[in-house]
Amino acid sequence: MEEFLSLEISEGSSTPKYKQIVKSIIGKIEADSIKYGQKLPSINKLSFDYILARDTVEKAYNELKKQGVIESVKGKGYYIKNTNPQSRLKILVLFNKLSSYKKVIFNRIASELSEKAHLDLFIYHCSYEIFSKILRERLTDYNYYIIMPHFIQYDLKEFDAILKQLPKEKILLLDHQIDGVDHFHSIIYQDFKMDIYDALVSGIEQIKKYERLVLVFPENQNYPYPKEIILGFRRFCSFHQVQFEITNEIKPEDKIEKQVAYIIIEETDLVNLIKQARAAGLQLGQDVGIISYNDTPLKEVLVDGISVITTNFEKMGQEAAKAILDNKPIKLKNDFELIPRNTL
Repeated sequence: MEEFLSLEISEGSSTPKYKQIVKSIIGKIEADSIKYGQKLPSINKLSFDYILARDTVEKAYNELKKQGVIESVKGKGYYIKNTNPQSRLKILVLFNKLSSYKKVIFNRIASELSEKAHLDLFIYHCSYEIFSKILRERLTDYNYYIIMPHFIQYDLKEFDAILKQLPKEKILLLDHQIDGVDHFHSIIYQDFKMDIYDALVSGIEQIKKYERLVLVFPENQNYPYPKEIILGFRRFCSFHQVQFEITNEIKPEDKIEKQVAYIIIEETDLVNLIKQARAAGLQLGQDVGIISYNDTPLKEVLVDGISVITTNFEKMGQEAAKAILDNKPIKLKNDFELIPRNTL
């Protein structure tokens, strides 16, 4: 004997009953009450249980088949074939790397969208070849594409061309705005050149306590940082008569001088700098200044607080989710600021 399937069907609702059946079955799948491969009641059984016209149930099942939620097996009946039904948005997320900061963005997007979407995350490791392969294989599978475009090397025309294989309204660009690319619905970005410039201007009084400002900009071949950071740094030092230096790393054997402030991007360099300053008996925030790139909870408490210049990763994720839910085009520069703490 076939089991009874509990569905929410209201006589007083203005929604057609076949749509109520579709919505109720999808809701049970999303709540994990109905499993992949589970057999549904026959059309006759559901008609009898809910006193419905057979045509109503058949129409509901046909709609579920059209959405790819169920399949019919000749002579056996109807079965669940997809536990991510189309009532949930399908979103492809393409990040260049999975750093702690990118995790914050992704987790906030996932949290904001919650049960409204299914997210597939792919990491392309700053390789345009990997990026294009992932995207070309999935050009028709998703409702939205969240793309964070940071590449070691790429051809602008090729990148623009592959984006144009997708409907414009499906594309959300994140973190990096590329000149010459406008085929997207929304963008939430950092202005790497002006962000660092404006942030340093806001802290110029503390910075000018020091005789020199050093940017430690890593030569990272696998995960390169935006060169605009260097341009913004040079612009600040030039406009405000700040003596400066640019180096690639802080080595364990490097000697740390007094009255020098450092802008540190990678945490390995941050650790080396703090160790060497301590070994030399230098006081952070007095003898040596430190500004770290990108905030984390650990930097709030380490050595009584490390000064940072940072974008708001939580907000970037929140705004990305909002852009998708509202389905309205936005162009938004994400917040960026200097947070002065003990090390400045």
